[in-house]
Amino acid sequence: MLKNLFIFIGRKSCESVASWRDTLTFWGEVVCSLGLLLRNPRKLRWKNFFYYMDVCGAMALPIVLLICFLMGITVAFQAAVQMQKFGTEIFVSDLVGFSMLKEFGPLMVALIATGRAGSSFAAEIGAMKAEEELSALTTMGISPVRFLVVPKLLAMVISMPILTIFGDIAGLAGGLAVFKFFLGLPAETYLSRIADVIDPMVFVLGVAKSIFFGAMIALVGCREGFRSQADSQGVGRAATGAVVRAILFLIVLDTLLTVIYSFWGY
Repeated sequence: MLKNLFIFIGRKSCESVASWRDTLTFWGEVVCSLGLLLRNPRKLRWKNFFYYMDVCGAMALPIVLLICFLMGITVAFQAAVQMQKFGTEIFVSDLVGFSMLKEFGPLMVALIATGRAGSSFAAEIGAMKAEEELSALTTMGISPVRFLVVPKLLAMVISMPILTIFGDIAGLAGGLAVFKFFLGLPAETYLSRIADVIDPMVFVLGVAKSIFFGAMIALVGCREGFRSQADSQGVGRAATGAVVRAILFLIVLDTLLTVIYSFWGY
């Protein structure tokens, strides 16, 4: 019994070390591919890049606007119910502004992108692995990372800040709806209060968060696709694993960035 336990621990340890080694190799290939594209941008598959920009950006915009608008309504309504008890309804605008621009806006957009793009990246690469298309690329001397990962990564890094800006606006609009129609206060008061209280740097730092989120979502999704088993069930597990791991890493990364911003005074 004890022998089997040591065998199990040893096997799992070896698998973990091999997994981390492959992950580091994957990251190294991504960095090298980005460096190559900086020297020669023509090597980027621009057709694929614009396709993923459309998938990650334009096609995700309606659901981003809807969810962020509803999130703004939810935050404002919960705050209004409590603040009415103390006659401090005016501070609803402060709460909605800070929470949406600094936290909920970037995070909600990242969660939406994880469900849409992260799982899609993993499933796409996993299906190519199952059909042995990755082996064919390697045989032809084409780097699968440069061919498949870099366009997705660049598209996510560029589209996420844009989506976050629209999400922030939608969230503030949701707060404005509660401020005007539930509290009965003028919209000019809400807008002027946000302009007076919120430092523009809060907005900039919130958008900066989305850049890190986008890179992490793309890398996790693609990595899970490369790790998938070469069958239909493996593709499904890769897509699920991409979403679960990306959400976990999102929360961890968001916590770290929030702590860093706090030390900076934001």
